[in-house]
Amino acid sequence: MIKRFRQGILLGIALLATGAAQAQTRPPVGGVISAPGAMIFYVAHGAPDACGPGCSDWIAAEGSVQWDTYKRLLAILDRQAGRKLPVVINIKGDSNLNVASSLGRILRDRGVDTAVAATEVEACNGKSDEECFALKRPGGPLDAKEKPSSIACDLACVLVLSGGVHRSLPAGSRVVLSGMAIHNRLAPNVSAEHRESLTSIFTDQFRRYLGEMGIDHELLDVAVSNAGGGRYVEIPASEWGRLHLVTQ
Repeated sequence: MIKRFRQGILLGIALLATGAAQAQTRPPVGGVISAPGAMIFYVAHGAPDACGPGCSDWIAAEGSVQWDTYKRLLAILDRQAGRKLPVVINIKGDSNLNVASSLGRILRDRGVDTAVAATEVEACNGKSDEECFALKRPGGPLDAKEKPSSIACDLACVLVLSGGVHRSLPAGSRVVLSGMAIHNRLAPNVSAEHRESLTSIFTDQFRRYLGEMGIDHELLDVAVSNAGGGRYVEIPASEWGRLHLVTQ
């Protein structure tokens, strides 16, 4: 499984979800070669039923999905000694869609549930982003609570969320799909002709992926039709069930 998605990553070419810029004050999670704001994972512990009926522990996933994010997801899943904690997603900033779909495949292979919400860590109250990051980086567990309102789930978020066996978007969260852009982190100058060809190839891959996850590819069609120009479309909550983005 890892070999299948690593081939595209090693080439450095990726399709990115263009999200809102996020101010970052914490150091990169993967050292100097990792992008600022790259996704981190840690175990959060809350009150009884904090993450659903009978659920008080979850894996918080927050930050942008970068080329090496899959390594940290595998690492934290492997540390759970057989427990299948749900993964609660809070993506911020531009993300690598290739890797986002790979994260979804990992979650499906492991039989993990997914949700979208912010995780508020109690020990971070009154601390700077850098101090809070230092608390989270070891992986927890940390006392926390979920804050589901006002979280925007972009296309990268949708791709990760889709991998969940059971998927939930709490009331107050939003699904906002914007354009996509080709990026090569090893050689930034991608010709227009190559860009168009790669976009078509990657789009077909994501369409197949969503179908395998049981998601209606209409979601992807919306994102493609709004590529470029800073346009975006919000998928209303009334459509989430029809598109199979959430499970009953």
